[in-house]
Amino acid sequence: MSKTTINRALISVSNKDGLAQLAQALNESGVEIVSTGATATFISELNIPVTKVSEVTNFPEILDGRVKTLHPQIHAGILADPRKAEHKNSLTQLNIKPFDLVVVNLYPFADTVSSGADFDECMEQIDIGGTALIRAAAKNFENVSVLVSPSDYSTLIDNLKNGISRELRITWSAQAFAHTATYDTLIARWISRKTTPEQDSPVWVGASFNRSQILRYGENPHQSAALYRGVSSEKGIAQAKQLAGKEMSYNNYVDADSARAAVFDHVEPCVAIIKHTNPCGIAIGKDLSIAYQKALAADKVSAYGAVVATNRKVDKETAQLVNEVFTEVIVAPAFDEEALKILQEKPNLRILQLAGPHMGHRVEWRTISGGVLMQSVDDVEATGDDPAAWKLVAGEKLNDEVLTDLEFAWRCVRAPKSNAIVLAKNGSTVGLGMGQVNRVDAVQLAVNRAGVENTKNSVAASDAYFPFPDALQILINAGVTAVVQPGGSKNDEEIIALAKKAGITMYLTGVRHFSH
Repeated sequence: MSKTTINRALISVSNKDGLAQLAQALNESGVEIVSTGATATFISELNIPVTKVSEVTNFPEILDGRVKTLHPQIHAGILADPRKAEHKNSLTQLNIKPFDLVVVNLYPFADTVSSGADFDECMEQIDIGGTALIRAAAKNFENVSVLVSPSDYSTLIDNLKNGISRELRITWSAQAFAHTATYDTLIARWISRKTTPEQDSPVWVGASFNRSQILRYGENPHQSAALYRGVSSEKGIAQAKQLAGKEMSYNNYVDADSARAAVFDHVEPCVAIIKHTNPCGIAIGKDLSIAYQKALAADKVSAYGAVVATNRKVDKETAQLVNEVFTEVIVAPAFDEEALKILQEKPNLRILQLAGPHMGHRVEWRTISGGVLMQSVDDVEATGDDPAAWKLVAGEKLNDEVLTDLEFAWRCVRAPKSNAIVLAKNGSTVGLGMGQVNRVDAVQLAVNRAGVENTKNSVAASDAYFPFPDALQILINAGVTAVVQPGGSKNDEEIIALAKKAGITMYLTGVRHFSH
């Protein structure tokens, strides 16, 4: 059967967008419309003939509408396959008319949860009959067209006259099953979270993603790749609005996500310049232009072809500075009109707009072969990240200016990959050591990158404890005056004794910030 003609339709929708146009088109094509509750009322008020489901079933809608379409007169009409003689005979004997079209969208469960509604209200928005109708029609796509989105109404209308092709029907069937799978996933995830103690990971997790873009390639040209956007998830880099520039690449997305995470660890105007998920420079300032200049000065060589992120609206002056350096991507919460115009002078510069990060309980996933790992996000506001909670174990208490730099370094140390060492001075990173397999190499890399002048009188943050004195000794020899680290090594006493002997200040946070 290549094409099917629409003679009878069942419509039951929560979202009435486009319904008037659809109902009018169906009526003009001589299609019999059967509908439920508020949908039937809506169509009737358009002066379009409509038969209520209760008239078909000879049974009233009951239980506040929980039961209305769950009836053999409805489901047999959807599931019957007229290519089978037995099915045709059953329909004739039981006086059941088949449906050729089912148009359903479901109760707004996700919106109800997002609104903060209580448990009972959310449970009431779990659609039962709607999902049954959709799945029945999707299963019988050889004979029935099923629509779950108003965006497909125009396609249906365009094909009413000549019939609905099998290609369209199977495409709509796939969309329908994806729609109900997503709906059930959201419900199961919500109720699993509700039935699991807050401190525990839920016993079941699920997610749904829609492909939004096929990318040119993945990390390397021989790898295929695509961007998928999470359904009903927090807004992240996948949902960023691209205002200008070339198509985003796989690596662009990964770097932009890292850059955005780095800048929102800071309260002050902040700029992060990221390359291969690691920072070239991070800086804060009284305004973005100053922060950008400081971040760039931290490593001008590596900043070439990097990703820039800000935690404030980009202004004209900052845009002019960014344009002076070859940059792949800039991501910010907003852009001044003048700034956007300036940045668009670089036709290849990808300009992304995305508001600040979602606050509250957040988790992150990482795929591994055969499964996923899930953990809570490493929150910069976690206990131990407040300098007032740090433990002074060596040297004198720092003045406000130096302590501010040390806190800045500690907030930055989550951004580089472990092992990570951050040297900072005057609200800017001056030396970064990251991704090394031992802390000595990470320290030496940070010192080498900073240079003699920048390292002298700088402060240092380490994402994990010093297992031995050797790495700390390198910092002392280079002229670092204060160090913040988690502590927790079996050699802590030896490390602290070395700091005291050298006359530097050391704080322990009790919090580790590994980033793998």
